Amino acid sequence: MLMRTDPFRELDRMAQQLMGPGTWSKPSVMPMDAYREGDEYVVAFDVPGVTADAIDIDVERNMLTVKAERRPTAKLDDVKMELSERPLGVYSRQIVLADTLDTERIQADYDAGVLTLRIPIAERAKPRKVSIGVGSGRKEISG
Repeated sequence: MLMRTDPFRELDRMAQQLMGPGTWSKPSVMPMDAYREGDEYVVAFDVPGVTADAIDIDVERNMLTVKAERRPTAKLDDVKMELSERPLGVYSRQIVLADTLDTERIQADYDAGVLTLRIPIAERAKPRKVSIGVGSGRKEISG
């Protein structure tokens, strides 16, 4: 049987232990993707192992803040942990949203450890045609 070795694995593990998990005052960064899909701006956050009730989404003016907390699973008294590599703690991400987005109609879905926010583009930011009025001729001001 072949076994793959990673010379930096132990170093990564020690660095994570020293830095510790995120706390509410100093959260860890949450990975994300952001893209435009039609008339919506989509932001997807990776938050595996987090329950939906442990996710907090706030919008204040044009600042979007997402916080999530991965809590330890319930442990029984007679359980002895042999290996624990899954990080616990608080994760957070802040994004400045453009004024062209409609923050009143944000939709949030959570599935398979991915939180997806869909933010519609505001009607005022969409391209539109401006009609040109044709005058009936010159007008003179008499007086």
